Amino acid sequence: MKKTRFSPFNFYDTLCPMIENKPENRHIPKILAPAGNRASFLAAIAAGADAIYCGLKLFSARMEADNFGTEELSALTELAHGHGVQVYITLNSVLKPDDVDKAFNLVDKLVRHVGPDALIIADLAFVPIAREAGFKGEIHLSTLANMSFPKGLALAHEKLGISRVVLPRELSVDEIKLMAEGCPPGLDLEVFIHGALCYGVSGRCYWSSFLGGKSSLRGRCVQPCRRVYRQNNESKRFFSCQDLSLDVLVKVLLSIPRVSTWKIEGRKKGPHYVYYTVKAYQMLRDQGQDPQAKKTALGLLSQALGRPVTHYGFLSQRPQNPVNTDIQTGSGLLVGSIKGSHAAPYLIPRIELMAGDLLRIGYEDAEGHAIQKVFKSVPKKGRLHLKFSGQKSPAKDSPVFLIDRREKELEVLINGLSKKLEAIVPEPVQPSTGQMTKPGGTSRKKSRGKGQITDIRVMRQMPKRIQPNEGLWLSEEVLNTIPGKFTPGCWWWLPPVIWPDDEARWAELIERTLKKGGRNFVLNAPSQISFFPRPESLDLWAGPYCNISNAISAQVLASMGFKGIFASQELSKDDYLDLASQSPLPLGIILSGHVPMVISRTLHPDLKAFSPFTSPKGEDSWAARYGSDVWIYPNWILDLNTKKDELIRAGYTLFAHMDEHVPPSITLRNRPGTWNWDLKLL
Repeated sequence: MKKTRFSPFNFYDTLCPMIENKPENRHIPKILAPAGNRASFLAAIAAGADAIYCGLKLFSARMEADNFGTEELSALTELAHGHGVQVYITLNSVLKPDDVDKAFNLVDKLVRHVGPDALIIADLAFVPIAREAGFKGEIHLSTLANMSFPKGLALAHEKLGISRVVLPRELSVDEIKLMAEGCPPGLDLEVFIHGALCYGVSGRCYWSSFLGGKSSLRGRCVQPCRRVYRQNNESKRFFSCQDLSLDVLVKVLLSIPRVSTWKIEGRKKGPHYVYYTVKAYQMLRDQGQDPQAKKTALGLLSQALGRPVTHYGFLSQRPQNPVNTDIQTGSGLLVGSIKGSHAAPYLIPRIELMAGDLLRIGYEDAEGHAIQKVFKSVPKKGRLHLKFSGQKSPAKDSPVFLIDRREKELEVLINGLSKKLEAIVPEPVQPSTGQMTKPGGTSRKKSRGKGQITDIRVMRQMPKRIQPNEGLWLSEEVLNTIPGKFTPGCWWWLPPVIWPDDEARWAELIERTLKKGGRNFVLNAPSQISFFPRPESLDLWAGPYCNISNAISAQVLASMGFKGIFASQELSKDDYLDLASQSPLPLGIILSGHVPMVISRTLHPDLKAFSPFTSPKGEDSWAARYGSDVWIYPNWILDLNTKKDELIRAGYTLFAHMDEHVPPSITLRNRPGTWNWDLKLL
């Protein structure tokens, strides 16, 4: 007797009553589904998602997804609203100086033609842009904005009008509870429950940008963390994370009312993934106490076509390292490996393959990588012959992943919604001709304070001889060591990330620094200004990890109390000069030194810190652990010293030189360290 294939459609009769009979009088969070194309959008509606988030063809953190045009999104939004589903638009990309008017025109068209329920933003410039364009919906702060500690939440709500904060994936449930306790009235939280994990902390990864101008902060990441690296003759994917899956642990989130939304990652995924994950988490949310419902939900997640999964750090007492080099971490469900000869390769699948299935052959960075469609069904342990006409065949034993599937039942649901969509005739999208009101820029002669040009050397440890305008990463050790008379003249640098468990320690450390006379601070997240009760009496600058790259963001920071900004370290020459001509605040820049490519909260146990590891292209780097975080440095320095005069003429006045301890085992390469100066940042 043929065994029935496991799918949500086989449980349809029992599933519907479960979903309809939601327990009364308890907190029921929304399930937020991803959509990177029309089919996935319709699958989210069919699955009964409470809300859908999607991007447009501009200013999205997933530019590799198909994404949507305004007219198409207008019809889809009308369809979603007709089914009681909200639509959130992701505008979570960093804006360059010449992007501001484009962003304003885009939001203006969204307001006039789409009517989304919320915008998800990372660049603070989108707050005034949205309001000036007449957007009346909610504004949600993306995880890329790195709101990582409770004290900053009130600032986001009261100063910026943020309605919801998307929390970092790295937080434990105990840290999520701390964030919930810090929420002011009118603000709620969104938590990722399923999907891909980045090795780097969101908003703190520049790896892709530094290796070729394709910025993850602008949705163009080439995923260098997924590649094979070598250390001590051992080659592994030391940074390639498993997928996050909270599965049955989501029941803990039900006890935190401030967590209003469960978010599923996956805007590059197909409709199968969207449908399966939404259905699974519906069951875990609404019928999580029922053993059969839990078993069914876990079965659905196991066939959602993602990577192997991890709870990561969700359970404080049992954290899991998200990198497991003993398993395959290619995107999709591993179904087997290439067998046979080079001339006649074939696959013996571990599961039944269906006509229409989409397979990924090998890793994307491997020779012979390919995407192939299955044209007829293949039984489990059957044989699928593969053809690679016009391209090199992959190596024997290359893994094969199932990355998309279109069951007939799902196609029926999508086609039914497609017919409804075709009946909607959106009004033609009229171009927007408006312009965003710009802040008054600095003149090229205007500079910080009394007009002085200042160079600061930024160090982690006290030097033997301290100089005026020394820069120091703030720490307990340094604060205890520095003579009190030098405290007022130093520039005190705060870390790029402060986690909830560390908030009290940092608050106490900053208070002690202020009492010792400290007045010059570089803050590496805008929310860090919440540690300073009287910012107007201090010289507070937004550091390079605030990712400021346009004058509108600078204006927002000025309204919060910042006195100056360090420009984003990702920019090109033209961007730096344009920012200087427009910025309402004085400008600084990292001119030289050791700059991390990525900051993470985790390090694989087999990768030794302060020891070189090598990329597939022969580039050496090293990992350093400072406090709660891991910093990954390349073995060459940023060096814009020859550009200093040009930057001074443009209006830059504060120049930082990052002085890091280089491990004895690291040999620095003599190579141009201009990063994106001569490139066009993508």
